[in-house]
Amino acid sequence: MDHTNVAKGLVVVGGVILAIGLVWYFWGDKLSWIGHLPGDIRIEKENVRIYIPITTMILASLLISILLRVFRHLMH
Repeated sequence: MDHTNVAKGLVVVGGVILAIGLVWYFWGDKLSWIGHLPGDIRIEKENVRIYIPITTMILASLLISILLRVFRHLMH
């Protein structure tokens, strides 16, 4: 593997982490709907909380797949 490709990948990963951090910092209160979508399972009892974010994870997977496809397209 070529070192320049690894370096480009690390720069992109760092940029993505930075972008996520900035969005979370500045607009975190506007994103409170994430994790509370229809299809996310929440069970709250007296001493137990169970949370299964099915819909949120499907949307996250879709978004990551789209971003990876765009990234691969831009790199070639």
